[in-house]
Amino acid sequence: MSITANDINRKSWLEVSSTSDFPIQNIPFGVFLTKENIVTVGTRIGDFAIDLGALQQLNYFEGIELTDDMFMQDTLNDFISDGQKTWRLVRNRIADIFDEKNSKLRDNAKDKDIIIFRMEDVEMQLPVLIGDYTDFYSSKEHATNVGKMFRDPENALLPNWLHIPVGYHGRSSTIVPSGIPVHRPMGQMLPNGETSPVFGSSRSVDFELETAFITTDVNVMGENIPINEADDYIFGMVLLNDWSARDIQKWEYVPLGPFLAKNFATSISPWIVTMDALEPFRTKGPKQEPTPLPYLQQKGKHSYDINLQVAIQPENSEATVVSNSNFKYMYWTMSQQLAHHTSNGCRVNSGDMMGSGTISGPTPDSFGSMLELTWGGKNPIKLNDGTERKFINDNDTVIMKGFCQNSHVRIGFGEVSSKLLPPFVRK
Repeated sequence: MSITANDINRKSWLEVSSTSDFPIQNIPFGVFLTKENIVTVGTRIGDFAIDLGALQQLNYFEGIELTDDMFMQDTLNDFISDGQKTWRLVRNRIADIFDEKNSKLRDNAKDKDIIIFRMEDVEMQLPVLIGDYTDFYSSKEHATNVGKMFRDPENALLPNWLHIPVGYHGRSSTIVPSGIPVHRPMGQMLPNGETSPVFGSSRSVDFELETAFITTDVNVMGENIPINEADDYIFGMVLLNDWSARDIQKWEYVPLGPFLAKNFATSISPWIVTMDALEPFRTKGPKQEPTPLPYLQQKGKHSYDINLQVAIQPENSEATVVSNSNFKYMYWTMSQQLAHHTSNGCRVNSGDMMGSGTISGPTPDSFGSMLELTWGGKNPIKLNDGTERKFINDNDTVIMKGFCQNSHVRIGFGEVSSKLLPPFVRK
Protein backbone atom coordinates (compact mmCIF):
# COMPACT_ATOMS: atom_id res chain seq x y z
CA MET A 1 0.00 0.00 0.00
CA SER A 2 1.39 3.39 -0.99
CA ILE A 3 1.89 5.99 1.76
CA THR A 4 0.03 8.90 0.17
CA ALA A 5 0.12 10.85 3.43
CA ASN A 6 3.84 11.45 2.78
CA ASP A 7 3.23 13.38 -0.47
CA ILE A 8 5.64 16.33 -0.20
CA ASN A 9 3.41 18.48 -2.41
CA ARG A 10 0.40 18.12 -0.14
CA LYS A 11 -0.74 21.21 1.82
CA SER A 12 -3.40 21.50 4.51
CA TRP A 13 -6.30 23.94 4.74
CA LEU A 14 -5.28 24.30 8.39
CA GLU A 15 -2.65 26.97 8.95
CA VAL A 16 0.77 25.41 9.52
CA SER A 17 3.99 27.32 10.17
CA SER A 18 6.94 26.49 7.92
CA THR A 19 8.96 25.67 11.06
CA SER A 20 6.30 23.41 12.60
CA ASP A 21 7.19 19.87 13.63
CA PHE A 22 3.70 18.82 12.56
CA PRO A 23 2.98 19.47 8.89
CA ILE A 24 0.27 17.44 7.16
CA GLN A 25 3.01 14.93 6.17
CA ASN A 26 3.57 14.01 9.84
CA ILE A 27 0.17 13.00 11.29
CA PRO A 28 1.34 11.60 14.64
CA PHE A 29 -0.97 9.87 17.11
CA GLY A 30 -1.67 10.70 20.74
CA VAL A 31 -4.32 10.99 23.45
CA PHE A 32 -5.60 14.27 24.86
CA LEU A 33 -8.10 15.68 27.34
CA THR A 34 -10.46 18.42 26.17
CA LYS A 35 -11.81 21.34 28.22
CA GLU A 36 -15.01 19.30 28.57
CA ASN A 37 -12.95 16.60 30.32
CA ILE A 38 -13.38 14.19 27.43
CA VAL A 39 -10.41 11.90 26.73
CA THR A 40 -9.95 11.02 23.07
CA VAL A 41 -7.45 9.59 20.62
CA GLY A 42 -6.18 12.30 18.30
CA THR A 43 -3.66 13.59 15.83
CA ARG A 44 -2.03 16.95 15.28
CA ILE A 45 -1.50 19.28 12.32
CA GLY A 46 0.35 22.53 13.09
CA ASP A 47 -1.00 23.89 16.36
CA PHE A 48 -4.32 22.07 16.04
CA ALA A 49 -5.35 18.90 17.87
CA ILE A 50 -7.80 16.74 15.94
CA ASP A 51 -10.31 14.48 17.67
CA LEU A 52 -10.23 11.16 15.82
CA GLY A 53 -13.14 9.83 17.89
CA ALA A 54 -15.34 12.63 16.58
CA LEU A 55 -14.07 12.05 13.05
CA GLN A 56 -15.06 8.40 13.34
CA GLN A 57 -18.50 9.16 14.81
CA LEU A 58 -19.17 11.55 11.92
CA ASN A 59 -18.26 8.83 9.38
CA TYR A 60 -15.11 10.41 8.01
CA PHE A 61 -13.43 6.99 8.15
CA GLU A 62 -16.18 5.32 6.09
CA GLY A 63 -14.82 2.35 4.14
CA ILE A 64 -12.06 1.56 6.63
CA GLU A 65 -12.79 -1.42 8.88
CA LEU A 66 -12.55 -0.11 12.44
CA THR A 67 -14.23 -1.20 15.65
CA ASP A 68 -16.97 1.23 16.66
CA ASP A 69 -15.00 2.63 19.59
CA MET A 70 -11.51 2.48 18.05
CA PHE A 71 -10.76 6.16 18.69
CA MET A 72 -13.12 6.72 21.61
CA GLN A 73 -10.70 5.32 24.15
CA ASP A 74 -8.05 6.63 26.50
CA THR A 75 -5.16 4.74 24.86
CA LEU A 76 -3.91 3.89 21.38
CA ASN A 77 -3.37 0.21 22.20
CA ASP A 78 -6.32 -1.18 20.22
CA PHE A 79 -5.48 0.94 17.17
CA ILE A 80 -1.86 -0.18 17.30
CA SER A 81 -2.99 -3.81 17.64
CA ASP A 82 -4.82 -3.55 14.31
CA GLY A 83 -1.49 -3.53 12.49
CA GLN A 84 0.32 -1.72 9.74
CA LYS A 85 -2.44 -1.91 7.11
CA THR A 86 -4.90 -0.06 9.37
CA TRP A 87 -2.28 2.51 10.43
CA ARG A 88 -1.62 3.40 6.80
CA LEU A 89 -5.27 3.51 5.77
CA VAL A 90 -6.12 5.85 8.66
CA ARG A 91 -3.09 8.09 8.15
CA ASN A 92 -3.76 8.36 4.42
CA ARG A 93 -7.43 9.19 5.08
CA ILE A 94 -6.55 11.93 7.61
CA ALA A 95 -4.18 13.47 5.06
CA ASP A 96 -6.99 13.46 2.48
CA ILE A 97 -9.52 15.01 4.90
CA PHE A 98 -7.22 17.91 5.74
CA ASP A 99 -5.82 18.41 2.22
CA GLU A 100 -6.39 21.95 0.97
CA LYS A 101 -8.24 20.55 -2.07
CA ASN A 102 -10.81 18.68 0.06
CA SER A 103 -13.76 20.86 1.09
CA LYS A 104 -15.85 18.23 2.90
CA LEU A 105 -14.71 19.13 6.44
CA ARG A 106 -13.10 22.45 5.55
CA ASP A 107 -16.47 23.98 4.67
CA ASN A 108 -18.48 22.30 7.44
CA ALA A 109 -18.39 24.69 10.39
CA LYS A 110 -20.53 22.44 12.61
CA ASP A 111 -18.25 19.41 12.23
CA LYS A 112 -15.07 21.48 12.55
CA ASP A 113 -16.27 22.83 15.89
CA ILE A 114 -16.57 19.29 17.21
CA ILE A 115 -13.38 17.88 15.68
CA ILE A 116 -10.68 20.58 15.85
CA PHE A 117 -9.13 22.14 18.96
CA ARG A 118 -6.28 24.57 19.55
CA MET A 119 -3.33 22.87 21.21
CA GLU A 120 -3.48 25.28 24.15
CA ASP A 121 -7.01 24.05 24.85
CA VAL A 122 -6.13 20.38 25.33
CA GLU A 123 -4.04 18.47 27.86
CA MET A 124 -1.84 15.70 26.50
CA GLN A 125 -1.92 12.27 28.17
CA LEU A 126 0.21 9.14 27.94
CA PRO A 127 -0.54 7.85 24.44
CA VAL A 128 -0.50 4.14 25.29
CA LEU A 129 -0.98 1.82 28.23
CA ILE A 130 2.62 0.63 28.58
CA GLY A 131 2.60 -2.94 29.80
CA ASP A 132 6.35 -3.50 29.60
CA TYR A 133 9.31 -1.19 29.22
CA THR A 134 12.78 -2.25 28.12
CA ASP A 135 15.67 0.21 28.00
CA PHE A 136 18.63 -0.60 25.78
CA TYR A 137 22.25 0.53 25.95
CA SER A 138 23.02 0.94 22.27
CA SER A 139 25.26 3.96 21.76
CA LYS A 140 28.88 2.90 21.32
CA GLU A 141 30.08 6.39 22.18
CA HIS A 142 28.04 6.48 25.41
CA ALA A 143 29.06 2.97 26.47
CA THR A 144 32.71 3.81 25.74
CA ASN A 145 32.59 7.05 27.72
CA VAL A 146 31.00 5.35 30.73
CA GLY A 147 33.52 2.52 30.52
CA LYS A 148 36.41 4.99 30.49
CA MET A 149 35.06 6.77 33.56
CA PHE A 150 34.17 3.77 35.69
CA ARG A 151 36.28 0.87 34.46
CA ASP A 152 39.39 0.48 32.30
CA PRO A 153 39.99 3.28 29.74
CA GLU A 154 41.89 0.77 27.60
CA ASN A 155 39.03 -1.75 27.66
CA ALA A 156 36.02 0.52 28.00
CA LEU A 157 33.47 -1.76 26.33
CA LEU A 158 32.44 -4.94 28.09
CA PRO A 159 33.20 -8.14 26.08
CA ASN A 160 29.55 -8.73 25.10
CA TRP A 161 28.70 -5.19 24.00
CA LEU A 162 29.69 -5.51 20.31
CA HIS A 163 27.78 -8.79 20.01
CA ILE A 164 24.35 -8.13 21.57
CA PRO A 165 22.01 -5.15 22.07
CA VAL A 166 22.33 -4.91 25.85
CA GLY A 167 19.14 -3.95 27.71
CA TYR A 168 17.41 -4.04 31.08
CA HIS A 169 13.80 -4.16 32.21
CA GLY A 170 12.48 -0.76 33.32
CA ARG A 171 9.44 0.30 35.31
CA SER A 172 6.33 1.29 33.35
CA SER A 173 4.47 2.65 36.40
CA THR A 174 6.63 5.77 36.54
CA ILE A 175 6.57 6.71 32.84
CA VAL A 176 4.94 10.14 32.49
CA PRO A 177 4.20 12.48 29.56
CA SER A 178 5.90 15.80 28.93
CA GLY A 179 4.95 18.52 31.42
CA ILE A 180 4.64 16.29 34.47
CA PRO A 181 7.32 17.19 37.07
CA VAL A 182 9.41 14.50 38.77
CA HIS A 183 10.91 14.37 42.25
CA ARG A 184 14.55 14.00 43.19
CA PRO A 185 14.84 10.39 44.41
CA MET A 186 15.97 9.10 47.76
CA GLY A 187 18.29 6.13 47.86
CA GLN A 188 21.29 4.31 49.17
CA MET A 189 24.73 5.57 48.16
CA LEU A 190 28.38 5.02 49.05
CA PRO A 191 30.12 8.41 49.43
CA ASN A 192 33.64 8.72 48.06
CA GLY A 193 36.20 7.49 50.57
CA GLU A 194 33.61 5.77 52.79
CA THR A 195 33.23 2.06 53.48
CA SER A 196 29.58 2.10 54.63
CA PRO A 197 26.59 3.30 52.60
CA VAL A 198 24.24 6.11 53.60
CA PHE A 199 20.58 6.80 52.76
CA GLY A 200 19.49 10.20 51.49
CA SER A 201 18.50 12.27 48.47
CA SER A 202 20.51 11.79 45.31
CA ARG A 203 23.04 14.55 44.65
CA SER A 204 23.72 13.51 41.05
CA VAL A 205 20.41 13.49 39.17
CA ASP A 206 21.01 13.29 35.45
CA PHE A 207 19.08 13.20 32.19
CA GLU A 208 19.66 10.71 29.42
CA LEU A 209 18.80 11.76 25.89
CA GLU A 210 16.91 8.88 24.31
CA THR A 211 14.17 7.92 21.91
CA ALA A 212 11.80 4.99 22.29
CA PHE A 213 9.76 2.88 19.90
CA ILE A 214 6.28 1.53 20.50
CA THR A 215 5.39 -1.98 19.33
CA THR A 216 2.27 -3.68 18.11
CA ASP A 217 1.48 -7.30 19.07
CA VAL A 218 4.63 -9.01 17.87
CA ASN A 219 4.54 -12.72 18.66
CA VAL A 220 3.16 -15.53 20.77
CA MET A 221 5.17 -16.79 23.70
CA GLY A 222 8.03 -18.95 22.45
CA GLU A 223 8.13 -17.38 18.96
CA ASN A 224 11.11 -15.38 17.74
CA ILE A 225 10.78 -12.58 15.17
CA PRO A 226 13.24 -12.64 12.24
CA ILE A 227 15.33 -9.52 11.73
CA ASN A 228 13.83 -8.92 8.28
CA GLU A 229 10.28 -8.77 9.74
CA ALA A 230 10.97 -6.70 12.86
CA ASP A 231 10.29 -3.31 11.23
CA ASP A 232 6.68 -4.34 10.51
CA TYR A 233 5.92 -4.50 14.24
CA ILE A 234 7.19 -1.03 15.16
CA PHE A 235 4.38 1.55 15.19
CA GLY A 236 6.33 4.73 15.89
CA MET A 237 8.73 6.68 18.07
CA VAL A 238 8.75 9.21 20.91
CA LEU A 239 11.44 11.24 22.65
CA LEU A 240 12.47 9.87 26.05
CA ASN A 241 14.29 11.30 29.05
CA ASP A 242 15.63 8.42 31.12
CA TRP A 243 16.10 10.20 34.45
CA SER A 244 19.09 8.72 36.30
CA ALA A 245 20.51 9.11 39.81
CA ARG A 246 24.20 8.53 39.21
CA ASP A 247 25.29 8.21 42.87
CA ILE A 248 22.58 5.61 43.57
CA GLN A 249 23.45 3.85 40.30
CA LYS A 250 27.17 3.67 41.11
CA TRP A 251 26.49 1.81 44.36
CA GLU A 252 23.75 -0.57 43.19
CA TYR A 253 24.46 -1.52 39.57
CA VAL A 254 26.92 -4.37 40.24
CA PRO A 255 26.06 -7.20 39.71
CA LEU A 256 22.57 -6.88 38.19
CA GLY A 257 22.47 -3.42 36.66
CA PRO A 258 20.19 -0.38 37.08
CA PHE A 259 17.35 -0.52 39.60
CA LEU A 260 16.29 2.35 41.90
CA ALA A 261 18.66 4.73 40.12
CA LYS A 262 16.39 4.72 37.09
CA ASN A 263 12.91 3.47 37.96
CA PHE A 264 11.81 6.60 39.82
CA ALA A 265 10.89 8.50 36.61
CA THR A 266 10.93 8.32 32.81
CA SER A 267 9.50 11.16 30.71
CA ILE A 268 8.28 10.86 27.10
CA SER A 269 6.94 13.18 24.42
CA PRO A 270 3.16 12.73 24.00
CA TRP A 271 2.89 12.37 20.20
CA ILE A 272 3.93 9.08 18.61
CA VAL A 273 5.50 9.81 15.23
CA THR A 274 4.87 6.83 12.95
CA MET A 275 7.63 4.95 11.20
CA ASP A 276 5.78 5.69 7.94
CA ALA A 277 6.23 9.43 8.54
CA LEU A 278 9.93 8.86 9.25
CA GLU A 279 10.46 6.68 6.16
CA PRO A 280 12.03 9.50 4.04
CA PHE A 281 14.73 9.92 6.68
CA ARG A 282 16.13 6.41 6.70
CA THR A 283 19.92 6.27 6.69
CA LYS A 284 22.74 3.84 7.34
CA GLY A 285 24.04 3.47 10.85
CA PRO A 286 27.66 2.88 11.94
CA LYS A 287 29.54 -0.10 10.52
CA GLN A 288 29.24 -3.05 12.90
CA GLU A 289 32.52 -4.84 13.65
CA PRO A 290 32.71 -7.72 14.33
CA THR A 291 29.85 -8.81 12.08
CA PRO A 292 26.83 -9.69 14.27
CA LEU A 293 25.60 -13.26 14.48
CA PRO A 294 23.28 -14.23 11.58
CA TYR A 295 20.02 -13.57 13.46
CA LEU A 296 21.07 -9.89 13.87
CA GLN A 297 22.51 -9.30 10.40
CA GLN A 298 20.80 -6.79 8.10
CA LYS A 299 21.64 -4.77 5.01
CA GLY A 300 20.49 -1.37 3.82
CA LYS A 301 19.25 1.71 5.67
CA HIS A 302 17.92 0.80 9.10
CA SER A 303 18.71 3.93 11.09
CA TYR A 304 17.11 7.39 10.94
CA ASP A 305 18.53 10.90 10.61
CA ILE A 306 16.85 12.54 13.63
CA ASN A 307 18.34 15.75 15.01
CA LEU A 308 18.20 15.84 18.80
CA GLN A 309 18.76 18.66 21.28
CA VAL A 310 18.81 19.04 25.07
CA ALA A 311 18.45 22.27 27.02
CA ILE A 312 18.48 23.05 30.75
CA GLN A 313 16.24 25.85 32.00
CA PRO A 314 16.71 27.07 35.58
CA GLU A 315 13.59 28.40 37.31
CA ASN A 316 12.68 31.91 36.13
CA SER A 317 15.56 31.94 33.63
CA GLU A 318 16.26 31.24 29.98
CA ALA A 319 17.16 27.82 28.68
CA THR A 320 20.70 26.84 27.69
CA VAL A 321 21.30 24.24 24.99
CA VAL A 322 23.83 21.74 26.37
CA SER A 323 23.78 18.98 23.74
CA ASN A 324 23.14 18.52 20.01
CA SER A 325 23.11 14.90 18.89
CA ASN A 326 21.53 12.60 16.29
CA PHE A 327 19.79 9.23 16.39
CA LYS A 328 21.90 8.01 13.44
CA TYR A 329 24.89 7.57 15.78
CA MET A 330 23.23 4.53 17.43
CA TYR A 331 25.23 1.33 16.95
CA TRP A 332 22.33 -1.13 17.29
CA THR A 333 19.16 -0.53 15.25
CA MET A 334 15.58 -0.76 16.50
CA SER A 335 14.92 -3.85 14.37
CA GLN A 336 18.03 -5.51 15.84
CA GLN A 337 16.84 -4.64 19.33
CA LEU A 338 13.41 -6.16 18.68
CA ALA A 339 14.81 -9.27 16.98
CA HIS A 340 17.17 -9.84 19.90
CA HIS A 341 14.40 -9.15 22.45
CA THR A 342 12.27 -11.96 20.97
CA SER A 343 15.13 -14.31 20.10
CA ASN A 344 14.47 -16.37 23.24
CA GLY A 345 10.69 -16.41 22.69
CA CYS A 346 9.92 -13.43 24.94
CA ARG A 347 6.44 -12.12 24.15
CA VAL A 348 6.11 -8.47 23.09
CA ASN A 349 2.67 -6.82 23.16
CA SER A 350 0.90 -3.80 21.73
CA GLY A 351 1.95 -0.67 23.58
CA ASP A 352 5.24 -2.05 24.86
CA MET A 353 7.99 0.58 24.86
CA MET A 354 11.67 0.08 24.02
CA GLY A 355 14.11 2.84 24.97
CA SER A 356 17.11 3.39 22.73
CA GLY A 357 19.60 4.01 25.51
CA THR A 358 21.52 7.27 25.81
CA ILE A 359 22.24 8.79 22.39
CA SER A 360 25.76 10.23 22.35
CA GLY A 361 27.69 11.38 19.32
CA PRO A 362 31.44 11.45 18.61
CA THR A 363 32.08 15.01 19.86
CA PRO A 364 31.81 16.41 23.41
CA ASP A 365 28.93 18.74 22.45
CA SER A 366 26.92 15.71 21.25
CA PHE A 367 27.08 13.68 24.47
CA GLY A 368 23.64 12.67 25.72
CA SER A 369 24.02 12.96 29.52
CA MET A 370 25.46 15.28 32.13
CA LEU A 371 27.64 12.38 33.24
CA GLU A 372 29.48 12.67 29.94
CA LEU A 373 29.11 16.41 29.32
CA THR A 374 30.76 17.23 32.67
CA TRP A 375 32.84 14.03 32.75
CA GLY A 376 31.43 12.86 36.04
CA GLY A 377 31.12 16.37 37.44
CA LYS A 378 34.78 17.28 36.92
CA ASN A 379 34.02 19.89 34.22
CA PRO A 380 30.87 21.86 35.13
CA ILE A 381 28.77 23.43 32.35
CA LYS A 382 28.17 27.18 32.52
CA LEU A 383 24.57 28.18 31.74
CA ASN A 384 23.40 31.42 30.14
CA ASP A 385 22.38 32.87 33.52
CA GLY A 386 25.96 32.50 34.79
CA THR A 387 25.31 29.51 37.06
CA GLU A 388 27.10 26.18 36.69
CA ARG A 389 25.85 22.62 36.59
CA LYS A 390 27.56 19.32 37.31
CA PHE A 391 24.20 17.58 37.32
CA ILE A 392 20.55 18.75 37.43
CA ASN A 393 19.51 21.12 40.25
CA ASP A 394 16.13 21.24 41.95
CA ASN A 395 13.61 23.29 39.94
CA ASP A 396 15.61 22.93 36.71
CA THR A 397 13.57 21.95 33.66
CA VAL A 398 15.14 19.59 31.12
CA ILE A 399 13.84 20.11 27.59
CA MET A 400 14.49 17.63 24.76
CA LYS A 401 13.54 18.25 21.15
CA GLY A 402 13.86 16.19 17.99
CA PHE A 403 13.12 16.56 14.29
CA CYS A 404 14.03 15.30 10.82
CA GLN A 405 14.44 17.69 7.92
CA ASN A 406 15.28 17.54 4.24
CA SER A 407 14.81 19.97 1.36
CA HIS A 408 11.09 19.12 1.18
CA VAL A 409 9.68 18.65 4.67
CA ARG A 410 10.31 18.80 8.42
CA ILE A 411 8.95 16.00 10.60
CA GLY A 412 9.31 16.54 14.34
CA PHE A 413 8.38 15.15 17.72
CA GLY A 414 7.68 18.37 19.58
CA GLU A 415 9.38 18.13 22.95
CA VAL A 416 9.57 16.31 26.23
CA SER A 417 9.91 18.86 29.01
CA SER A 418 10.03 17.99 32.70
CA LYS A 419 10.92 19.86 35.88
CA LEU A 420 12.95 18.31 38.68
CA LEU A 421 11.37 18.98 42.07
CA PRO A 422 12.93 18.44 45.53
CA PRO A 423 12.38 15.05 47.20
CA PHE A 424 8.78 14.14 47.93
CA VAL A 425 7.70 14.99 51.47
CA ARG A 426 4.79 13.10 53.04
CA LYS A 427 2.28 15.35 54.77
